Amino acid sequence: MVGTVSSSTADTSNFDNDSRIASKIKQLLHSGKHQEARSRFEDIIATHQNRITRIAYYYLRDPAEVDEAVQDVFLKAFIHLPTFRDELYFGLWLSRIAVNGCLDRLKAQGRRRRWVVPTSDHIDALIHQEPDRTPSAEQNLLANERRDQLLIAVEQLPHRQRSIVILNQFEGYSTKDVSKMLDIAESTVRVHLFRAVRALKRLIQDDHSSAKGNGLN
Repeated sequence: MVGTVSSSTADTSNFDNDSRIASKIKQLLHSGKHQEARSRFEDIIATHQNRITRIAYYYLRDPAEVDEAVQDVFLKAFIHLPTFRDELYFGLWLSRIAVNGCLDRLKAQGRRRRWVVPTSDHIDALIHQEPDRTPSAEQNLLANERRDQLLIAVEQLPHRQRSIVILNQFEGYSTKDVSKMLDIAESTVRVHLFRAVRALKRLIQDDHSSAKGNGLN
């Protein structure tokens, strides 16, 4: 199993509550109560902003791009809220918008995109989990290096495998939830996940070998 960068296991009770809020907002919009609808939607933003920011960061890693992407996600969600089906989990629907939006940005960037070291303290804090015990400075440094190494390796995966790793391994969604978000069969998710994990192990091993060959280890 790939080492996780962060974990946010899907809480279905929260999704149920968010779905009810989304349905209420749809009713408000239908009734022409747009100001009240926007006010209620702010509750949804407050609940999901950190999670959506993490997802965007895994794909984009440029703080400016991440900020724009997150704003676009919530704007698109609000605009397309009338199309949300009440029987669905709102969190999965929102995550799908985030993934598709990030992939669109990556396509637009093409091959010109290069690794950008994060400079935003806010975004950087979102991908670090506080450990149960205080680690040494050396342990912190090693953890950061491994995290960056893993993210670089994930960036080299095909888009679909990257999405599955991000949602399943980093964000803690089940393969069933991922299949719903990406609109593919759960069996397909499992196959791509297996291939992605195998590819990541190979990429990280190759990186270690290169580092040793250059006398960096």
